[in-house]
Amino acid sequence: MSFSPVVSSSRREFFRAAGRYGLLAALGLVAVVLEGRRRLVGQRCVNQGLCNGCAVFARCGLPQALSAKVSKAGAQYERRKS
Repeated sequence: MSFSPVVSSSRREFFRAAGRYGLLAALGLVAVVLEGRRRLVGQRCVNQGLCNGCAVFARCGLPQALSAKVSKAGAQYERRKS
């Protein structure tokens, strides 16, 4: 079995590959952002807006749930402070 010798790449090939992989990463990031938005658009409240004790509260991304999470975290912070 014969292996070809390692060929060092030129500066032009390096920039071409960097641009290609950078563009691929940007496309992947756009896909992730769009998928996240699509999930939020499809969500509906299953507990009539009552977040306390809701089964899906931890993974809910609706505005009322996000507000409840922030206020809950602030209350826990205040308890730790005193």
